[in-house]
Amino acid sequence: MIGAIAGDVIGSVFEHFAIKSTQFPLFSGFSRFTDDTVLTVAIADSILKKIDYATSLKTFGLKYPNAGYGASFFRWIHSTDSRPYNSWGNGSAMRVSPVGFAFNSIEDVLNEAKKSAEVTHNHPEGIKGAQATALAAFLARSGKSKAAIKQEISERFAYNLDRTLDEIRPYYGFDISCQGSVPEAIIAFLEGKNFEDTIRKGIALGGDSDTISCIAGGIAQAYYQGVPQEIVSDVRTRLPEEFLLIIDEFSTKYG
Repeated sequence: MIGAIAGDVIGSVFEHFAIKSTQFPLFSGFSRFTDDTVLTVAIADSILKKIDYATSLKTFGLKYPNAGYGASFFRWIHSTDSRPYNSWGNGSAMRVSPVGFAFNSIEDVLNEAKKSAEVTHNHPEGIKGAQATALAAFLARSGKSKAAIKQEISERFAYNLDRTLDEIRPYYGFDISCQGSVPEAIIAFLEGKNFEDTIRKGIALGGDSDTISCIAGGIAQAYYQGVPQEIVSDVRTRLPEEFLLIIDEFSTKYG
């Protein structure tokens, strides 16, 4: 899941300052982790400790309250009512990458992605976005080709992955919906030449940069079987020790 976290940290600078070019420094003094990282770590910790997803998301959300959550999620973590709020936002997809690494069949990945999403994002599009992201990561780590991943995701979820980034970029803006960002993130992965290029291409769409590159980064890590060490090293310097311990434990257990 370090690939997803790297995408978040690198994309954080451009979340509200859109860029339409791949030519930018990967890191700056303003690069930081956001809610994407916090909740990805929460899902990983839930899997490791067999804690229910809602409890883990609330625990980490309350511990890191200034990470940039959406208004509905922020209210949810502070409420005694843990019922979902029918969200179709891309928050369900940005946090789901650990599921794609931890489970070992399509059925299990889809079931767990649904469980991780529906504690908050019980809208069909919210569930669909999480399932598509987790399944793409699972297929990628299973050695499937990009063509096979594209076909499976397109057919199963009816996402239009035939568009190119060059076609999307001129008209693309900030979109927090699953249906308006998950397909674009997957296309960034499909067109990326390597991990770094995937991240750059996702950010260069000019949308919800940290989340698009977080989604694409988790899939790219699975496909390229890792993240360049220089990127990992820089990302790790920006994370709390608690996150590093969970990341390392998860990586050791699930590879």
